[in-house]
Amino acid sequence: MGRAIWLVAIGTLLSILVAGAAGAQGSGKATAKMEDKEGNPVGTADFAQGPNGVGISVNVKDLPPGEHAIHVHEKGKITPDFKAAGEHYNPTKAKHGFNNPEGPHAGDLENITVVEDGTATYQTTTDRVTLSKGKASLLDEDGSALVIHQKADDYETDDDGKSGDRIAAGVIESS
Repeated sequence: MGRAIWLVAIGTLLSILVAGAAGAQGSGKATAKMEDKEGNPVGTADFAQGPNGVGISVNVKDLPPGEHAIHVHEKGKITPDFKAAGEHYNPTKAKHGFNNPEGPHAGDLENITVVEDGTATYQTTTDRVTLSKGKASLLDEDGSALVIHQKADDYETDDDGKSGDRIAAGVIESS
């Protein structure tokens, strides 16, 4: 009987320690409130740490129809004109683009397609970033932002894939 109580006590202690460690790393979730250059809300992006990387789900409206580049940028600031977000998130100093033999940047994502009514739903998973602490964390000390560009990314040209102006963005924040 004494041994059973001892095993239950050890199991309880281990559960408390594991839960505390998980809480110290954050919730494993983040969100970005997307806005246009005038500051109008145009949608949201949700991020969730999973076994295969970070899942990203984006729902936007009131954007120009067509294919647009979408990237994670290096700073958690978006004003003025989204330039404060800096360059693409690139902690490994890779070259830009999926088709570049020295790429891609950690923040490079597949293009998003906006349909004729100005809406888009987008989902992807990337293993080049994390929501946990570490070198590739989107939630590091200066944060990061999700940015949608005017044109499609060509997946090759360093340093931005010829993607044009930034038309929507949101700061990625732990949720």
